[in-house]
Parts: sequence; C-alpha cells; structure tokens
Amino acid sequence: MKSLSYFEKRDLKNMEKIGGYLENLPDYCYDFFTGIELNTSSLTRLNYAMDISIFYDYLSKYVFKKNEKLISLSDLDNLQARDIESFLSYLSFYEIDGKVYRNTENGKARKLASVRSFFKYLFNHDKISKNVVSKVPTPKLHSKEIIRLESDEVERMLDAVQTPTTFTERQKNYNKNTKIRDNAIVTLFLGTGIRVSELVGLNVDDFDLTQNAFKVTRKGGNQAILYYPNEVKYAIMEWLDIRKTLPIGDDEKALFISLQNRRICTRAVENLVKKFARESNPLKKISPHKLRSTFGTNLYRETNDIYIVADVLGHKDVNTTKKHYAAIGEDMRKGVAKKVKITNSFYEN
Repeated sequence: MKSLSYFEKRDLKNMEKIGGYLENLPDYCYDFFTGIELNTSSLTRLNYAMDISIFYDYLSKYVFKKNEKLISLSDLDNLQARDIESFLSYLSFYEIDGKVYRNTENGKARKLASVRSFFKYLFNHDKISKNVVSKVPTPKLHSKEIIRLESDEVERMLDAVQTPTTFTERQKNYNKNTKIRDNAIVTLFLGTGIRVSELVGLNVDDFDLTQNAFKVTRKGGNQAILYYPNEVKYAIMEWLDIRKTLPIGDDEKALFISLQNRRICTRAVENLVKKFARESNPLKKISPHKLRSTFGTNLYRETNDIYIVADVLGHKDVNTTKKHYAAIGEDMRKGVAKKVKITNSFYEN
C-alpha cells in the first residue's frame, strides 16, 4: 500500500478533528460539511467547524438554553438579527471549558463569515425559510501596519542564524546542530516567499538543483513549479549534504528534518524564525508570513508588476497581494506621480 503524503496525512487529521466537532452539533450540520467538501480544503472546513461550534455554544448558553444537539432548524428560523449582533459582542471575551478567549474585529469577521456561509447553505437548500445572518454587516476592519524586513535587517537575521550573540550556552549548543538546516529554511522563505505549510510539506525529490526549481503544493492542493536564486540553491545543497549523514529512515522523504529525524512541524519552523528574529530585530515581531511579505515587497520593487507577484505567491486575487505586502501600494502611488503631467510647456522649457 502506498504511504500517505504529508498533505494527505494533514487532511486526514483535519477530517478527524472536524468529526470531533460534528459529534456535538445537530445532525443537519453534517449536510453542510458534506455539501462544501468538493469546493473547500480540509483546513477551511476545520475552521468552519471550530467557528460554528462556538456559535452553537453561544446559542446553547444564551439564546435557547438547551444542549447544542437539540437546537433545531426551526430554532434557527426564529433567530433575529440582534441575536447575531449579540453573538459578535459575546466574542470580545468568552469562556469555553474554563478557558477565556478574545477576538478582535478580524476574529469576529472570520466567525461571522463562517456562520454566514452555513446559513446561506441552509437557506439555499430549503432547510430554513430566511437567512437572518445576511442582514448583519461585517465588523469594520482596521488596517494593520505591515511589517517586513529591510535589506540590512535580512542580513542581520541570516547572520544571527550563523553566529547568534544573545543565545544562552544551551541555545548555542542546540544551534550548532541545526544552523545549516535553519539557514536553509530562512533563506528559502526569503528567496521564494512560500508559506510555512508549503515549506513543511516539501520533500527532497521536489527539488531540481540543476534548474534551480522546485515543486510546491499550494493552499487548496494545487501544485506549482517555482524557481529560486543561487543563494537558496547553495543553502539547500549545504543542508542536503548534512541530511545525508543523519540516521533517517528510507521512508522519510521530508526535506527538513527535526532533531528526532522526522519531518519538522509547522510550530517548530515558526518558533525558529521568531527566535532568530528576536536576536537580529528585537523591535519587530517577525513570523514566516512576515518573511513572505518581505519577499513579496522585494519582488514587486524588482519587477514593478503586481500580477507577477500574485502569481509567484499563489494568490488567486491580486487584491490580496496589494493588501498584504508592504510598500506595493506606496510604490504604485509614487509611480503615478512620475507619469502625470500638468502642462506640456513645463517639460518643453
């Protein structure tokens, strides 16, 4: 039997988690998740399951005062817009199983979007007679400062991987065993802009070092061929030389390996990026996604083509690219100023 890939294993885990949430929800919720399966990723459905579970917990405690599984479709039909608005207010601070959670407007907007999709499905399939959630507007989202690394900060971060100066002795000893791998990880982020999940899912045989190319599995399961500069090539080659010396089983195809000689996990990659970011740029909170923003911004400045940036980053909507990558909007506005002429006579003199 063929072994499952990293992404297949991840989908299986997500589906198991979704099943856990559905056990505590009414039976008609199962129809929704079945209906959207062909058009959504397992991660999207898991996020829906978490959000809808929170919504039913709220309904159970504060609206219908009964167990979640007993909330009927007719109960949903009796909801008013104010009940949904009260749910959004509740999300500011709420408690589930003794743990307190809070949501900013972004978290509220995501949960409202999940509930809205759920009600839209029920309404379109004639399970409820009205879609009350459609009447509630999305919370106003305030734009956040976009954080990225400047060129000197990138150099400091790469230097920190090689020779950290603020690490404890224990951290330095740990870093001796991982710095070649960590350098390859950070360099790959900065040189290609891939997502952390995409990096974790990479296998050794996804790379063609002669062509400076590699195959990446995008969000949603689509695959693409990306290309990288020589800096990335040399960092990957150096890591592969080390990887060959490790006692790794023949069935482990992962490019990046943990100290336990198995595929590195997303949390470990996030932690190592944050660790070296604190060492080199203590005033900026840098994550793998911020390294992706750094790449996206630099690529735009080199190409001056937002569509190329969107394609390389795997964005389906170019507006996502404009929204998330620093200096792109500013550079576009500067470009307009250089092209507009008020009068021709000024330029002719």
